[in-house]
Parts: sequence; structure tokens; C-alpha cells
Amino acid sequence: MEKRIFGKTGLSVSVLGFGGAEIGFTNIDTKTVEKLLMEAIESGLNVIDTAECYQSSEELIGSVLGKRRQDVYLFTKCGHGRSWNIDAWDADSLEKSIDRSLKRLKTDYIDLIQLHSCAADILKKGEAIEVLLKAKKAGKTRFIGYSGDSKDALYAIECGIFDTLQTSVNIADQEAIELTLPLAAEKNMGIIAKRPVANVAFKYKNRPEGEYCLPYWERLQKLKYDFINGNIQRAASSALRFTLTVPGIHTAIVGTTKPGRYIENSKILAEGLLSKSDFDSIRNQWKNIAQPQWVGEN
Repeated sequence: MEKRIFGKTGLSVSVLGFGGAEIGFTNIDTKTVEKLLMEAIESGLNVIDTAECYQSSEELIGSVLGKRRQDVYLFTKCGHGRSWNIDAWDADSLEKSIDRSLKRLKTDYIDLIQLHSCAADILKKGEAIEVLLKAKKAGKTRFIGYSGDSKDALYAIECGIFDTLQTSVNIADQEAIELTLPLAAEKNMGIIAKRPVANVAFKYKNRPEGEYCLPYWERLQKLKYDFINGNIQRAASSALRFTLTVPGIHTAIVGTTKPGRYIENSKILAEGLLSKSDFDSIRNQWKNIAQPQWVGEN
């Protein structure tokens, strides 16, 4: 699998990464997680991204990674404790969160710790950033990053402290392509694309339940890309390849609970990036139809 140099970190990361959210929010068993991770690693993936608020995700990854720890880069996030709905940005909470992540992941260091959708006004206070810098100095993490979108992400880039940016980039979420990615690339930040296949919202013929897929599903109804025509495999291929064709992206984080999916995605990426004409077609469709409220999804 293609590797890209992850900005100023110098890490050589696979263009496809393992997203840990899905396994944490389902009742998936350890044996299946082990199969997923080993298939991913054997397919050439070397990036694993998770977060404390992804429920059991860190524990599951830590329980099965074992001797393969040195074969991957472990990324995690802090700031929401065990629940996305409870912010925990004070120094004590963040420090304890980092220590819990180390314990759950069964490692003495993490390659990247990210502030998880932290608002700009909290960043400006400096306390949260200081905790990450302290963790880096203590050897608990090699690098520090910011995960988030829109103007909050823009401030995180402008402050010049973070090594990496994780942000939403996909066929239904393109605000970052103009708002934040060019500046992040100029500052030589490692750039991680989250939600790279638009939460697979294109698989639903009818309006889906819940907030996870709905915003993208609604956007796609208006965008009407010609490759979304009922062929889910073709749509997924075009969506993933689009995200990785966006200038500046180093790795795209994809989550799944289905063994074999990373093998399938590796085959998709073996086809190469989108042609300039196909990429420009998607971008032009977005520019012509996107509405002002279609900002990056956290």
C-alpha cells in the first residue's frame, strides 16, 4: 500500500488507516477485532486511530495488538472522557485521560495524541495545549495534534503548535479543501481525513434514522453525483479515491466491523487516484450546489 510522509512528523504512513470508532460502539467480540486488525496490517495499513470516547475501542485494540504494536502508529484523542456529550478540557481531566489511554492500549507511549473537536475559545486559554506539550515532554506521546473542523480547526492551524490536523473531507464535506487544508499543508502538518467515505450515506435509498448519516445523505440528494446510482461498490470506490486525491491528505481513516473490508479497500486503492477530470467534476458539482451551512461535520 502506498505510504506518504506525514508532514513534519516524518512518519511514513499508509494512505488508508484503521478507524476505531465503529468497533467501540458495537457489541463486537475480541476475536473479530483481532481478525480486522491483522487483516488491516497484512494489507499494509500502519495507522490506527481511536479515542477515549469511542467506548470500548481502546481496550479492544490494546487487547489484540500485542506483538504487532511496533508495526503500527497508534493515534488517540482526548477531551470528552467516555462520553462525547461531556467535555473534559481542564488539565487534570486531560492528564488522566491520556494515562487511561496508555493503559487501555497497553503501551508506554502513543504516536499521536489529539485534542478531540476542541473549540477555539478553549484552545486560546492554553491549558489544554499545555497538557499535550507536557505529555510529549514526558515521552507519553511522540506528537500532538488537533482533530476538528471549520473555524476551530483554522485557529488550531494558525496557532502553529500542532503537528497534525484531523478533519472531515469527503464527497459530501468539502469545506476544508479551501478553508483549512492549504494552510495546514503550508505549515507542513500531517493531515488525516476522517469520514472519507461520507459515512457510506449513499447506501441508503430512503432517509436514514439518526444523526450519523443523515446530514451527508441530505447533501447527497442535492449533489446527485453520477457515480451514486445504486452501485454501492462503485460509489465507495469513487468516494475513497476522491478523498485521497485531495491535495495535502496523507491518510484516510476508515472504520468497519466487517472482516474483509480492509482487503477490499486495499484493492480499491490499487486502482490509483481519480483522474483530474473525475476529481474536477466532483469539485465543480460541490462548488455549484453546496450551501453555506454545509460546514465540516465533527
